[in-house]
Amino acid sequence: MEEKYKEYAALLVDVGLNVGEGQNLVITAPVECADFARLCARRAYERGCREVVMNWHDDQLTRMKYLYADEKVFDEVPLWQRHFYNDHALEGAAYLAISASDPENLKGVDAGRMMRAQQASGKALKDFDRLQMSSGFPWCIASIPVPSWARKVFPDLDEARAMDRLWEAIFEAVRITGDGRSEARWQQHLQTLEQRMKRLNELNFRFLHYTNSLGTDLTVELPRDHVWESGADQTPAGQTFIANMPTEELFTAPLKTGVNGVVYASMPLAHDGNIIDGFHMVVRDGRIAEVHAREGEEVLRSAIAVDEGAAYFGEVALVPYDSPISNQKILYYNTLFDENAACHLAFGQSYPCIKGGRDMSAQELRSRGLNESITHVDFMIGTRDLNITGITWDGREIPVFQAGNFAL
Repeated sequence: MEEKYKEYAALLVDVGLNVGEGQNLVITAPVECADFARLCARRAYERGCREVVMNWHDDQLTRMKYLYADEKVFDEVPLWQRHFYNDHALEGAAYLAISASDPENLKGVDAGRMMRAQQASGKALKDFDRLQMSSGFPWCIASIPVPSWARKVFPDLDEARAMDRLWEAIFEAVRITGDGRSEARWQQHLQTLEQRMKRLNELNFRFLHYTNSLGTDLTVELPRDHVWESGADQTPAGQTFIANMPTEELFTAPLKTGVNGVVYASMPLAHDGNIIDGFHMVVRDGRIAEVHAREGEEVLRSAIAVDEGAAYFGEVALVPYDSPISNQKILYYNTLFDENAACHLAFGQSYPCIKGGRDMSAQELRSRGLNESITHVDFMIGTRDLNITGITWDGREIPVFQAGNFAL
């Protein structure tokens, strides 16, 4: 296992971020993940990293804050925090986020406090958010187990076995087997994604029509000159990186006002320390007009009310039902993994997935029909019987997905 830990850390630093000599690295991690964060830091220094800067956080302290802190705290972002995120991003530092937490850490917390904190953060960290969404610096989100998360994923196992089982699942998801060849497997995987991406871009669909037995009947209009993207990305300076590890998706941006119908979630969503389950949305002219949830409806309503753009969609992503992560048959309660097990949508901010989009201003992107928001929340809609039909600009109908998998 020790060798697998080292291989995983090297994979994130070498391939996920491709940390360059003389470049700073910011690692955001729970205090419980300190040992693994140190492995990542060591690997970065071995590659010539200028400095590794740690940004620690803790589930228990976060919960205490939302329960007991002064009201004014949730409308403010300290000056040091603004500089920490914005300045490092503007200087081109690499960012590694280790996403590991109790999926229900903030259950029972006032949803209004969480929404206000997000609104304050969105205003204060505009430079960071803008550069992240436009690949202005290399960033990578990855995960390792923590006990509270492992117990939620494997409730029938004792804590030690649950932790072992979650490690095994994560290693499988990121293509680590112990033979030291994970980087080669990743390069092959990225080539497969790129081939499918090129095919989608050649077809240049105007609409995608989604149907399945859950009740989804949704039409998504795509902007003119939209482009599909895949796991590998590149900064303006030419530094390659992979924003999510694992990644199985191909994604683009919808036309803000061009989404209509009803869409049902196929998995629970872990969001803001709460579980949202059994939910569906009614969408009219791009706007989420109705939300209904068996569990967590108040949290979902708050999530789409963070700002005006939160009630519109910003991402359309295709993932085959028979993806390696889906075939594990594990509900991770962590969007990094669950979104790579199923087709998904995201409400909120769009990626600039349009020709020349990374060089456009926010106003130019809005004029081309892309959504703007301080939030971006993925939720899963893929099922075994999901069908997606692509409709071209000249009216041809082409199957994109049949029975949950690519038909192209």
